[in-house]
Amino acid sequence: MRLLDVQSPTQWNDLIQKLPSPHILQTWEWGQSKIKNGWTPAHYIWEDDQGALLAAALILSRKISVGLPGLFLKVLYCPKGPSLDWTDQALVPRIMDDLQNFARDQKAVFIKMDPDVPLGWGVPGSNTNQDSPEGLAFQADLKNRGWRFSEDQIQFRNTVLIDLTPSEDQLLSAMKQKTRYNIHLAQRKGVRVRLGQEADLGMLYQMYATTAVRDGFVIRHEEYYTSLWRDFLRAGLAHILISEVAGQPVAGLILFHFAGISRYMFGMSLETQRELMPNYLLQWEAIRTSKALGCHTYDLWGAPDVFDQSDTMWGVYRFKEGFNGLTTRHLGAWDYTTRPGLYHSYTQTLPKILALMRTRGKAENRKRTLP
Repeated sequence: MRLLDVQSPTQWNDLIQKLPSPHILQTWEWGQSKIKNGWTPAHYIWEDDQGALLAAALILSRKISVGLPGLFLKVLYCPKGPSLDWTDQALVPRIMDDLQNFARDQKAVFIKMDPDVPLGWGVPGSNTNQDSPEGLAFQADLKNRGWRFSEDQIQFRNTVLIDLTPSEDQLLSAMKQKTRYNIHLAQRKGVRVRLGQEADLGMLYQMYATTAVRDGFVIRHEEYYTSLWRDFLRAGLAHILISEVAGQPVAGLILFHFAGISRYMFGMSLETQRELMPNYLLQWEAIRTSKALGCHTYDLWGAPDVFDQSDTMWGVYRFKEGFNGLTTRHLGAWDYTTRPGLYHSYTQTLPKILALMRTRGKAENRKRTLP
């Protein structure tokens, strides 16, 4: 495991694209976006004896004050990484050993990772369910190593993936009848989708704040999002799509794309004109745009942890199901600590802090909404 002195964003991004399972949350731009929230990004690689690249990881570190001068706790996070072949039975133990030793050397309370390792596909308990023996074996190995499943899941554990290799006609015909109907309804009723520009970012943030209030989730301040979106747009790793009715924006999304996979990571909409189904047409155009960009997979970014109506993601999931994607269940986030006492205190305190932050955040959301 070697710290890499990265000379340019393209150097790092080009490097990780050579590896299996590179994720957009492992890119240079994602690491830089976290600096504003107090994280420090660092880039590590693994090589064989001949210097050939085997694996890579963007690891974020953060110091958290404990209220006394000069005293702090250090935490580490590897978002959707490392990037490597997780089926390589010789390489994986080496990576895990190094991550554990790294956490120890850094005197971190814990290191968290949530790699895109599938545990299975389809809905548990249904005839579509299929487990991944490799994913389940790795999960068991994590437990044996002392890693702990984290209640603090930074990213969605599960998602819905659409295979983009069929033709547009085949993709459309494979969707549920109601989804196809709503796409055509939006087209007939005059909904139009256009590519957005940097000048639209302020408007999209206001729409995102409106969405957050309506759906009850917390967002950060405007500068964080507009800066993040702008950086990925300028790097050629994102596109904006906006649904309009009579020239007025009613819905939008930021389409992130990297290493052949596009992702619906940010979506926003107004209450007006929802009966015209602008979000259905917006997703269809995201699929078409993704194919035009050469992507082989479209990630709808999020599915329930529990696949019934008790899960807050259930309504959104039913919407996504209509596009005939494959429900994919991932390993989720796991923590490794060599300081169990501090880890216990941290994990007991964090939920209370997050609950307070969510309450304050929702109040701030209401202030940010459109008049």
